[in-house]
Amino acid sequence: MLPPEGYQIGVEFNQEQINEALRTEGEERFRQIPSRDITGHGTAVAEIAAGNGMASGGRYAGVAPEADLIIVKLGSSRQESFPRTTELMRALDYVVKKSVELAEPIAVNLSFGNTYGSHDGTSLLERFINNISEVGRNVICVGSGNEGAAGGHTAGTVKSTVRVELAVAPYERSVNVQLWKEYADIFRITLIAPGGERQIVEAGRPGTIRLSMEQTQLLIYIGEPAPYSVNQEIYFDFIPKQNYIDSGVWTFLLEPLEVVTGNYYFYLPSSVVLNSGTRFFTPTPEVTFTIPSTARRVITVGAYHAVYDSYADFSGRGYLLENRMEGMVANESVKPDLVAPGVGIVISDGYGGTQEVTGTSFATPFVTGAAALMMEWG
Repeated sequence: MLPPEGYQIGVEFNQEQINEALRTEGEERFRQIPSRDITGHGTAVAEIAAGNGMASGGRYAGVAPEADLIIVKLGSSRQESFPRTTELMRALDYVVKKSVELAEPIAVNLSFGNTYGSHDGTSLLERFINNISEVGRNVICVGSGNEGAAGGHTAGTVKSTVRVELAVAPYERSVNVQLWKEYADIFRITLIAPGGERQIVEAGRPGTIRLSMEQTQLLIYIGEPAPYSVNQEIYFDFIPKQNYIDSGVWTFLLEPLEVVTGNYYFYLPSSVVLNSGTRFFTPTPEVTFTIPSTARRVITVGAYHAVYDSYADFSGRGYLLENRMEGMVANESVKPDLVAPGVGIVISDGYGGTQEVTGTSFATPFVTGAAALMMEWG
């Protein structure tokens, strides 16, 4: 099994090979195509976008049931990790090039995202997606994420000393915190541990700082501007000295020294990897969409609750950071672009019954399937 032409990793299976494996019983099918969807997430997404509804007698068919499918598995997640963004870029490159080769338009569904980044649309991944959206005839739909009500983001402006409090739940083995600000702004940052110990973070020079506070070690990275962004990252990695980091309230004091805008933005990791009690005391729901739904040339899809005809509280929302100027927001930077049903979506359970799924991952394929139908019509 060789990689597709032009690629050094991966294996390509065509329609004939996939159908032959589906006709094969038992474990032999997985020897023919050694791939399983362990979580069922990708299968559910594909079913909503383009399922034929055979398991339910056509009742639960997908949005575009006659669409051709091209499925790319990003790669096996490493322990306590996710597939790399470079794997996502290769996957997008593959499907867009394949659509050009087949002379067919393609609607790409990305029910995938994370909270790491400046959320200003300037990262390598976001710019890659913007560029590849112009190749061939494609539309890329990305879920806005499920961080809207998770308490994992807070933001504001430093005009005088600002106190940002983070509740860390018991039994957290690790937590990391991103602080994003404009590089021109200079803050004095004081970190206060739950037991009251204080440490000043010397953030004046780029590099790495190591601190020890109570039963927690901190590895702090002071970043520099990237080629396409003037934002600066200060990254705090909380590491336990024994089993768990200190639970309780960790406080960040931000004091303005030299300020141009004074804007600051804190982010925690995705809520699925944290205890529910780990969150900011005064969270901000804006700019909570996950990356890469922050790319400008994608359709960013949020979720609404069809029963109440209201926006789902968990659904990410906001606007790109670099367009926040004195409260004025550029229209093209407001996200999400569309919303679709994302609560209690009924799909097949694979065993002749049904199950319900919730999240922007499952709202996105409604829009992807609709885009496929419009391309089919056009």
